[in-house]
Amino acid sequence: MQNENVDVLIIGAGPSGSVAAGYLHKQGLKVKVVEKNKFPRFVIGESLLPRCMHHFEEVGLLDSLKAKEFEIKAGARFMRDGQICNFDFSKKHTSGWNWTWQVPRADFDKTMTDALEARGVDIAFEQEVVDVNFEGSISTTTIKALDGKQSTVTAKYIIDSSGFGRVLPRLLDLDKPSEIPKHSSIFTHVKETKRPEGHEGTIITFDIVSLETWLWVIPFSNGYTSIGYVGPTAYLESFEGNTTQKLQEMMKLSNYYFDRFDGLDYAFEPKVIKNIAKSVKQMYGAGYALTGNSAEFLDPVFSSGVTFATESAITAAKLVARELNGESVDWEVEYSDYIKSGVDVFSTYVKEWYTGNLQTIFFHEKGNPEIKRQICAVLAGYVWDETNPFVKNHHRLVKTVAHIASMEQESAG
Repeated sequence: MQNENVDVLIIGAGPSGSVAAGYLHKQGLKVKVVEKNKFPRFVIGESLLPRCMHHFEEVGLLDSLKAKEFEIKAGARFMRDGQICNFDFSKKHTSGWNWTWQVPRADFDKTMTDALEARGVDIAFEQEVVDVNFEGSISTTTIKALDGKQSTVTAKYIIDSSGFGRVLPRLLDLDKPSEIPKHSSIFTHVKETKRPEGHEGTIITFDIVSLETWLWVIPFSNGYTSIGYVGPTAYLESFEGNTTQKLQEMMKLSNYYFDRFDGLDYAFEPKVIKNIAKSVKQMYGAGYALTGNSAEFLDPVFSSGVTFATESAITAAKLVARELNGESVDWEVEYSDYIKSGVDVFSTYVKEWYTGNLQTIFFHEKGNPEIKRQICAVLAGYVWDETNPFVKNHHRLVKTVAHIASMEQESAG
């Protein structure tokens, strides 16, 4: 069986894997990326946050992505019963990028892997990881090609960026139940023929049809739009028929968007992801680190998936490079604690979204502009900025402000 020796093996070529590979390759390390799929391929996670733009810039992928002219995302809109709450990323507490993109991930991810291959990064597509063995921190990974032939890769480090494939969590028994409520999603793409002109046709919107159920609408610059519902798993399963029939019936729940998408063919049979949220027992071990959805995935309501993927990827890559350079690295503090602190902030916002507290703040008629700026920074992905009270005191502040807003609404009513 053929064996290859590398410094770092990266499992998965999505944003997390691409950012990690881009950084490590720039450091002169020998990197191999193994990807189970052939690119381009469909995957969910189409709405980015400004925070991840720093990562694409740092690893030299930004110019290639800009050239594709993806739809600019300068904020987000939340709607409920005729009420509208707009967030503008240029009006946020934390300094940093004021915009990002809404992307068809097939094109977005392919753009990054093409750019990396042009630099000489070794990316092996349609190769599946079937086994991993560790001797200390040195790993030997068995890889199977489409024709069934197997080979091995010996690496000083593995970065698992396999997303929902969750390769190492599965092989090393690292999965654990998430504390986020059990929600599922159903989604597809639509070629729009009735898209409004101007800003209305481009803005990402979350249309809330009940406390725990909402519709996303994510327009792309190629004329397609991603539409999908998220809600309690049992509720989504209560709709009858195939996935096309289910989604068509659910679209009737949106008074605002029903006419815009009524009668349009779906680009593909709607896909379903059940019990979206994922978690792990540990984020690293001797000779490996988990990044992105391989480690934690919360909920799509605030589009945090890709940003956590790239933040964890570049953080892990920097620590791996330092360790391979002979430096001492405290993975618990510098990686696990750091990433978990950001996950913890976003977890609060996801949980408080579904309790209704965050929705109360969003749609409070006498909302405080400074509070909105601070929450906007969180929604832009800057969840490690402890100068922001809604980061530092997230556990209690959302509840407190929601309580005050509720009292003001009751007294006004």
